[in-house]
Amino acid sequence: MYYLRLVFKNIFRHPLRSLLTLTGLVVAIVAFGLLQTVVKAWYAGSEMSSATRLVSRNAVSLVFPLPMYYRDRIRAIDGVTSVCVSNWFGGQYKGTAASNFFPQFGVDHETFFDLYPEFKTNPDELLAWKRDRRGVMVGRGLADQHGFKVGDVVPIKGTIYPGNWEFVVRGIYEPKDDTIIARQFYFRWDYLNEEIKKRFPRRGDQAGVFIVGIADGSRAAEISARMDSEFRNSLAETLTETEKAFQLGFIAQTETIVMAIRLISFVVIVIIFAVVANTMAMTARERLAEYATFKALGFSPGFVAALIFGESLMLTALGGGLGILATFPLAAAVKGLVGNIFPVFKVSGETVVLQAASAMVVGALAGIVPAIRAARVRIVEGLRYIG
Repeated sequence: MYYLRLVFKNIFRHPLRSLLTLTGLVVAIVAFGLLQTVVKAWYAGSEMSSATRLVSRNAVSLVFPLPMYYRDRIRAIDGVTSVCVSNWFGGQYKGTAASNFFPQFGVDHETFFDLYPEFKTNPDELLAWKRDRRGVMVGRGLADQHGFKVGDVVPIKGTIYPGNWEFVVRGIYEPKDDTIIARQFYFRWDYLNEEIKKRFPRRGDQAGVFIVGIADGSRAAEISARMDSEFRNSLAETLTETEKAFQLGFIAQTETIVMAIRLISFVVIVIIFAVVANTMAMTARERLAEYATFKALGFSPGFVAALIFGESLMLTALGGGLGILATFPLAAAVKGLVGNIFPVFKVSGETVVLQAASAMVVGALAGIVPAIRAARVRIVEGLRYIG
């Protein structure tokens, strides 16, 4: 107990230096935590993927559609339980401002929400959506952002499918928990297809992708291969993969950015290590006379080393703890600013562990060399610094 009191008092013998070092630690730990949270948010879409969902698309590119008659042939494959068509719409809501962007999909209204049990729907609203050709289901996050309510008419300007489109909000679905992204805009694919046939006859009866439900996730590779072989040598060959692999394919296109963010987060830790190491080196030099006195009074070199090493650990523990506590409100504030880009922006337990571990590693590495030097100081040499 005496040892801990002594270490704590030593930390604040130079209040300004300690305060500046603690501030640097807090800023570094917060920055590290936020950057790691950005990386987690980047992968949030893939994390909510299901092992029992496959995505089948055109093998050449996503921009090329698949014929609708593929749906019945996919349904007939052993192990497949459900097939849902999904088309990216890509329209504009209230202009081109980034804050007004949200993903819009035309989906099979009979099967979509059965395939996605992580979306909770009101039975009456779901039924109303299924009965209304122009009906749309919007996620809770999207509804809160734009103030959408059941019965609202939402105008969308088409880009991929030109023209002015109007949809009626028939329901608001909820995520099962805060790890699920609920910011999408789902309307009926059959309505989209009917309008396409009127406006662009050659583009009718085509699907962007097929979302395929399977009974056994362990058979995903087998069923995917079976589906692709079914359409091999056809005009539109398919590439089928798990939903997670499909999502990660998009993320891979920005892998350089993700790696840069990871690198920056660790560079921040290296910089604060240098700051703490410099602080501890200065502290050890200034107290050589004290350490020599301890030795003259009979204290062991280990006790002297433990003083400086413990001070380094306690300093980084304080800074790390304060940094972790500050990360949560700051992450909430950041989510308010970038929620449109990162719908799921939550500090995970893994990130907190990394923050704590980083702080303690910095403390240990910054304190070990000054501690060894303090333990090795000679009594005669140290006493020269008195006075």
